[in-house]
Amino acid sequence: MLEFCERVLSYTQGLSLDALLTDQMRYDATLRNLELIGEAATHVPDGLRQLAAQIEWRQIIGTRNRVAHAYLSLDAGTLWLTVTQSVPTLRSQLLELLAQLDGPAR
Repeated sequence: MLEFCERVLSYTQGLSLDALLTDQMRYDATLRNLELIGEAATHVPDGLRQLAAQIEWRQIIGTRNRVAHAYLSLDAGTLWLTVTQSVPTLRSQLLELLAQLDGPAR
């Protein structure tokens, strides 16, 4: 999930919504990685989800479903909020989770 977040952020760095929408390849790559974030989330075990309860697992999976199944009716504004707000937040939460799992050496 973290890798896909990094890709979304990389693909959209320095762009406006209009610029993203006019660069079809970058737009498609961004959507694909949003879909992959959600797909990966479906494979996270329940115990790990409970450990990171602050992560909005259902919303992430729901976003994947909308991207995959409602591609032609995606709202550009909602997509942009996902890219500029939700993905950076998720990236931070995943980094925190990884740090928690690594923890101090025992």
